[in-house]
Amino acid sequence: MLWLAFGLPSGSEWFWIFVVVFLLFGAKKLPELARGVGKALGEFHKAREDFEREMHHSLREPEVGSSPVTAQPSSAPSVPAATSNGPIPREEKKSS
Repeated sequence: MLWLAFGLPSGSEWFWIFVVVFLLFGAKKLPELARGVGKALGEFHKAREDFEREMHHSLREPEVGSSPVTAQPSSAPSVPAATSNGPIPREEKKSS
């Protein structure tokens, strides 16, 4: 990660990078290499857009078939709420 401290290559550095790549891969392989890099970048861009679209879609609309929670009276006995002094006290059973 030390190379990040120096920043990105500038004008003449790009020229030398291109010369080294040209010497390594040759003139016949460069178009294939560029085509592969272009396809990879296109796939990455498409995947990123799909991900962002899905995130925005899921945040805007609730799931289909889910209903909002409504308050309905229940037949179950009510449970006392916790107090600020501590947990809810339990009823002790009396032994006979």
